[in-house]
Amino acid sequence: MFLSAAQSRSLSRLIVALGEPHAEAEVREGIGQRLLELLDADYYASYVWDESRAVFGGRVALNMSDRNLSTYEAYYQHHDPITPKLQRHRSATLVEQVMPQAELVKTEFFNDFLYRDGLYWGVNLYAWDGDRNIGDMRIWRGRRRERFGADTLELLELIKPAYVAALKRSRREEAAASRAEGAAAAQRPGLAMLSEREQAVVRLASLGLRDKAIAQRLGIGFTTVRTHLDHAFRKLGVENRTQLAERVARSS
Repeated sequence: MFLSAAQSRSLSRLIVALGEPHAEAEVREGIGQRLLELLDADYYASYVWDESRAVFGGRVALNMSDRNLSTYEAYYQHHDPITPKLQRHRSATLVEQVMPQAELVKTEFFNDFLYRDGLYWGVNLYAWDGDRNIGDMRIWRGRRRERFGADTLELLELIKPAYVAALKRSRREEAAASRAEGAAAAQRPGLAMLSEREQAVVRLASLGLRDKAIAQRLGIGFTTVRTHLDHAFRKLGVENRTQLAERVARSS
C-alpha cells in the first residue's frame, strides 16, 4: 500500500484524534471528517445498532440529506439488500463484495435512497466489541468517481483497532459519568431521581391525601398509587409519609 504525503498526514491526524477523549458520537463524526479526506470520498454516515429493537440509530452523517436519511431510518433500513450482509463482516468490506453493482443499481434501495444523494461506490466497516456492534462507518463516492479498491480496505483495517478502542473507551467513560450522576442525585434532597408519575403521587401524599384520593385525582388505580409510593420511599430513603413530606418540603 502506497500513501502519498498528504495521505500520511491525514492518517497521522486521524490516529491522534482517535486517542483523544471524546463522546461516542463525536468519535464517529470526527473520524468521518478525516476519512473523507484520507480516502478521497464524498459521503459518510455512521450508525449504532440497537439489538433490542433491531434498528440502526444514533445517526452521524456528512454531505448527506437529513430528509433522505430520515426515510432510510423509517423505511429503507428495513428494505436494505446490502447492509445486513455488510454488518456480518468483521473486516472492511466493499459493497460490491456483497452485491454486484449491476444488481444494486436495479434495486429500490439504490434508486429511491442512495442515488438521491449521489451515493454510488460504497465501502463499510463495522466496529465490534465481542458480539456487540458498537458503531459503523459507511463511506461512499459518487458515480463519476473511481470505485474503492484494495488500498481502501487496507487503510480501514489499519484504522480499525484504534476506532474500536476509541468507541469502547468513550462508552465506558459515559457509563461511568452516568453512574456518578445517579449517585449524586441519590444524595440530593430533591425528587429528580423519581419518575414524573412518582413525583405527582409523592407531592399529593405529602399534602395529606390518602391513597384512594390520590388515585381518583390522577385517574390511576389504588394499587398503582401504592406501587409508586413504595418505589419513592425506597429511592428517597424514607420510611413513612411524615419523612416523605419533610423530604418534599426540603426540595421545594
